[in-house]
Amino acid sequence: MEIQKNIWYVTLLLTMIAGYCDTVTFVAADSIFSAHVTGNFIVFAYQIIKGSDVHAWIKLLTFPIFILAVIVGGRIALKSVNRYTILFWEGVILVLSGIASYVFGYLENFSEWTMYAVAMSTVFAMGLQNAFGKLFAKETHGPTTMMTGNVTQASLDLGNLIKNGTNDADSFLSFKKQMVTIFGFLIGCFLGAVAGKFFGLGTLILPGAAMIICYWYHRNS
Repeated sequence: MEIQKNIWYVTLLLTMIAGYCDTVTFVAADSIFSAHVTGNFIVFAYQIIKGSDVHAWIKLLTFPIFILAVIVGGRIALKSVNRYTILFWEGVILVLSGIASYVFGYLENFSEWTMYAVAMSTVFAMGLQNAFGKLFAKETHGPTTMMTGNVTQASLDLGNLIKNGTNDADSFLSFKKQMVTIFGFLIGCFLGAVAGKFFGLGTLILPGAAMIICYWYHRNS
């Protein structure tokens, strides 16, 4: 029972952090998606047909950076006894990214290239979280950085519940799990939008700290 309860908490935390980071970078870093990197292809294509300059091409950098992060996450998992070590390093990267944003902002040298560097480091952090989700799928109730699959499963569960009622215990439990992932991500998106608009990329410190705390809580896992 305790393990199942822990999975609910970890799922909620990771989905909120992914939604938060994805929206913070989109709002405060030239419309870059850090968690759902394939969305950057859409933004890139749109900016190209609108006549954008070299900045549009920067969106494509998120893809190789994401791939590198997933590879690194796999190596960390192989060498670590604690499966949450990946999340620790994700947290460290997010905290350092937030600190860098504030430091450069304080020095009045927060150029657009600094902004892109912080955004790309956030993409790397989200790549680590994606690696964690693939390697340790049983630690969460579903993917935590992209919601399409979760919404699909929730829709299938809802269809079964409409047909069979709440007597369908398996569908009812699955539906509740998907609601945690979907609403967790949505809450994270809302918080990230507010933080990105009014406080900028420095607020990446918050999800980073939360991730490090999560690691220390599970340090014996």
